[in-house]
Parts: sequence; C-alpha cells; structure tokens
Amino acid sequence: METEEQLKRIQDKLQLLLKQQAALRKENQLLKDDLNIFKKQSTQYQESIESLKQKVDILKLSNGEMNAEEKRQFEKRINAYVKEIDRCIALLSE
Repeated sequence: METEEQLKRIQDKLQLLLKQQAALRKENQLLKDDLNIFKKQSTQYQESIESLKQKVDILKLSNGEMNAEEKRQFEKRINAYVKEIDRCIALLSE
C-alpha cells in the first residue's frame, strides 16, 4: 500500500515537472521571438541614426559650418562609401 502511494506521489510530481517544462519552453520561445523583434528594431534604429548623421553632415557642409576635423571625418566616410560602391561594381561585373 505504501509503495503504491509513493508511486502515485512520484507520478504526480513528474506530471507537475512536465507541465512546468512545457510552460518554460513556451516562455523561452516567446522570449526568443521578442529578442528577434528587438534585434530587428535595433538594426532599423541604427540605420536611421546613421542616415540622420549623414543628413546633418551634409547640411553642415552645405552651410559651411564644419570645422576641419569634421570635414576630414566626412571625407573619410565618403571615401569609404566610394570604395564600397567600387567593390560592389567589381562583384557585379564578374
């Protein structure tokens, strides 16, 4: 009789553990989904920030408000873009 009761308790505990495991798996998947959404948003925000920085630099340049260091940084960035464009063109022409 006592063995049956112990077996019943073990089965009950096992069922509880299985329910908890299922709940944790579901929560884990939801958290992974949220993380992916936040990563995408972060990427979009970074792209938006970069675009706004470029616009600010262009406005400063057109208004003559850039100091020498800002002009050097702007020229570096333009040169990097030109190199990247040249690399893309080379890849397309292969």
